[in-house]
Amino acid sequence: MKQHHLQTRRGAIAILTALLSVALVGMIAFCVDLGYVLTAKEELQRTADAAAMAACWEYAQNLSEGYDSADAALMARAVASEYVGLNDVNGKSMSIGLNTSNGADGDIVFGYVENLGNGGATLQTQNPDLYNAVRVRVSKSSAINGQVPYFFARIFGMQGQDLTAEATAGIVRDVNGFQTPADNSNLELLPFALDLDTWNDLMAGNGSNSWKWDEATGQIVPGSDAELEINLYPQGTGSPGNRGTVDVGSNNNSTADISRQIVHGVSPNDLAYHDGNLTFDNNGELFLNGDTGISAGVKDELASIKGQPRIIPVFSTVQGPGNNAQYTIVKWFGVRIMDVKLTGPMSKKHVTIQAAPITAKGVVPGETSGTSDHVYSTVVLIK
Repeated sequence: MKQHHLQTRRGAIAILTALLSVALVGMIAFCVDLGYVLTAKEELQRTADAAAMAACWEYAQNLSEGYDSADAALMARAVASEYVGLNDVNGKSMSIGLNTSNGADGDIVFGYVENLGNGGATLQTQNPDLYNAVRVRVSKSSAINGQVPYFFARIFGMQGQDLTAEATAGIVRDVNGFQTPADNSNLELLPFALDLDTWNDLMAGNGSNSWKWDEATGQIVPGSDAELEINLYPQGTGSPGNRGTVDVGSNNNSTADISRQIVHGVSPNDLAYHDGNLTFDNNGELFLNGDTGISAGVKDELASIKGQPRIIPVFSTVQGPGNNAQYTIVKWFGVRIMDVKLTGPMSKKHVTIQAAPITAKGVVPGETSGTSDHVYSTVVLIK
C-alpha cells in the first residue's frame, strides 16, 4: 500500500514537472517573441519618422523651386519610399505604396494641418494648394513586407503578428511673421526691403541670369540656372533718397547695428523693440521705420554672406524720405546674395539676389496664403 502511494506521488510530481516545463517554455517563448515584436515596432516607427521628415522637407524644397503642390508631392513620395527602403526592420528592407491618388487610407498621404502643434489634428486633403504636411505609414503584414515572425510561439500554432507605424511631419508654408525663437537665437533676417513691384516682376520671369549657386561646392559661380536674379539696390520707390534699409530694432539703427544684423541676424534684443515679434496685422501689413538706404559701409558684410540663405521683407508702399520713411511690409521672401558692388558710379552699384529656400526659427504661422515665399518653418514631427 505504501509502495502504491509512493508511485502515485511520483507520477503526480512527474505530471506537474511536465506541466511546469510546458509553462516555462511558453513563458520563454512569449518573452523572446515579445522582445522581437517590440524591437520591430521601434524600427517601424523610426522608419516612418525618417520617411515623413524627409518627404516633408523634399516637398518644401520642391515648392520653393516653383513646382505646384501636385508635382512637389509626387517627387516627395519617391523620397519617402527611398527612406523607407533604407531603414531595415527585422533586418529586412521595407517598402510602401506611393498612393499617387492621395487616397486617405494610403501609405503616403499629403494634406493640410491647421495647427502643427496639435498631435491629434486631422489631415485635410480637400485643397492641394494648402498642403503643409505628410503622413507616412509603414506596415509589416501578410499583405506587405510580411508579418513580424514568431519563433518559439510557433509550437502553439502562432506564426507572427501584423504591425503598423505612422508618422506625420509638417511645415509652415504661409509665414505671418517671426517671434523670438524658443532657444533665444537670432533670426536670419536682413534689414533690407524689396519693393513689391520688383518681386512681382521676378515671379513673372523678369530678371537677369548671370550667376548660379553650385549646391555641390557651396559656391556662387558665373552661369545661368533655374533662378533669375534681381538687384536689391538701387530701385525707385517714389520717395527721395536711397531705398531699402529698414529698422529692425531701434529706430536709430547705426551702420554698426546694420552690419551686425547682416552677419549675425536679428537678435532677441532687436525684437524686444517690437514686443518680441514682427508679424502682420489683421490687414496683412507690418510697418517698419526706414533709414537712408544701403551704403558702401556694409559692402564687406554683405559680401561675407554671399550664398547664405536669408529672409528679406517685401514692401508695398513707402512714405517719407530717408530716416523719416515708413515701409508697409506685406510679404517675407527667402533669398541669397549672389554679388555685391557698392562703390563707383551709381549705375554700377548692385546687391544682386535670387530666390533661395530658407528654414527659419521663431516662425509665426499665418492663415492667409501668399504671405511668404521660399520661407518655411523647420520640419516638425506632428505625431
